Amino acid sequence: MSQSRLVTPVLIAGSLIMLVGFGIRASFGVFQIPIAEEFGWLRAEFSLAIAVQNLAWGIGQPIFSAIAERFGDRKAIVLGAITYAIGLALTAWAVTPAQMQLLEILVGFGIAGTGFGVILAVVGRATADAHRSMALGIATAAGSAGQVVGPPVAAALLGVMDWSGVFLIFAALILASLAFLPLMKVPQPAPQSAVDETMGQILGRAFRDPSYVLIFVGFFSCGYQLGFITAHFPAFVAEVCGPIAPGGLLDGIGISDTATLGAWSIALIGIANIGGTILAGKLGGTMTRKYLLTGIYAGRTVIAAAFILMPMTPLTVIVFSITMGSLWLATVPLTSGLIAHIYGLRFMGTLYGIVFFSHQLGSFLGVWLGGRLYDIYGTYDAVWWVGVGVGAFSAIVHLPIREARPAAPLAA
Repeated sequence: MSQSRLVTPVLIAGSLIMLVGFGIRASFGVFQIPIAEEFGWLRAEFSLAIAVQNLAWGIGQPIFSAIAERFGDRKAIVLGAITYAIGLALTAWAVTPAQMQLLEILVGFGIAGTGFGVILAVVGRATADAHRSMALGIATAAGSAGQVVGPPVAAALLGVMDWSGVFLIFAALILASLAFLPLMKVPQPAPQSAVDETMGQILGRAFRDPSYVLIFVGFFSCGYQLGFITAHFPAFVAEVCGPIAPGGLLDGIGISDTATLGAWSIALIGIANIGGTILAGKLGGTMTRKYLLTGIYAGRTVIAAAFILMPMTPLTVIVFSITMGSLWLATVPLTSGLIAHIYGLRFMGTLYGIVFFSHQLGSFLGVWLGGRLYDIYGTYDAVWWVGVGVGAFSAIVHLPIREARPAAPLAA
């Protein structure tokens, strides 16, 4: 039964698990240059490993959501955390691009088991209708809080140990996050009655619904932008940004070079997104979600275009991080809430997991294309402009979505 309160033990535990998992996941861009320099790899080779991770995350999301709905949420989360830890630990011993790319499949599946699809579905079931959109926003913002912590922690650890040691520490941390699991006294979906639609029926209805297809297509650009920026922005800032003034404000707080600024820029995106995502969740409870999503994608498009046209200075990096960060994961509570509103909570995890696969296809392309085009042209400019184009496309495709819940077919 749904809880009448906004803050529940399920929300607290789910948020903490996502904070740890996404903190680790958001730090991978920090390893781009150290790994490439140690082994002499092309930028595209490590980029492909992160791209494979994102694709595996997308493939694994509906699988882990279905496991949660069939066998229980806790079992899915434990399986995800173990898979995540094994993937990280084995990656620490990788010495070839092929090894790392293969092992990132395990990491991607682990992220799926401890991430949005499973956690948001649990939070949605544990929260009353009046609070659901806000609760989904808070849980999503927890992922951003992890993004605040993860990259700076990774950068600090790289200052005292090699990258493989950091991966082993991260493997231990994701297992330690299971200590929060006892708080998740998870409300299971109500037993299916004779008049309820089966998973196959509701999936078939969703696949025939143009609105579901538009949601699927529109989520692609979110993944492209997030995947590219998370994986490549630290390296982009380190190589392109103008120098940090000695004795200035940034130097005074310990950001004395562009490599450190690149790591902290990802954290700054996460800080800004905590407020942005919670606000999106709150607005999603009272406003039309498709228009909010259109506004978010349009805003991202304008921000990215303006940034790439401006001189690359520490100030423009900070302004970009704050403005893009305010819209960073704001799409997630709105998209998941839209799916729950149209199709109900019973199979929300699986339905969202399938839509999330589109997100991760975008992430795969954004990460891989970033490395590939960089190696060809020596610049990330083309990848930025592709992101501007797909962002504008997503802003448009959300407009025709019919947000009203369609009537389910009558039982025979």
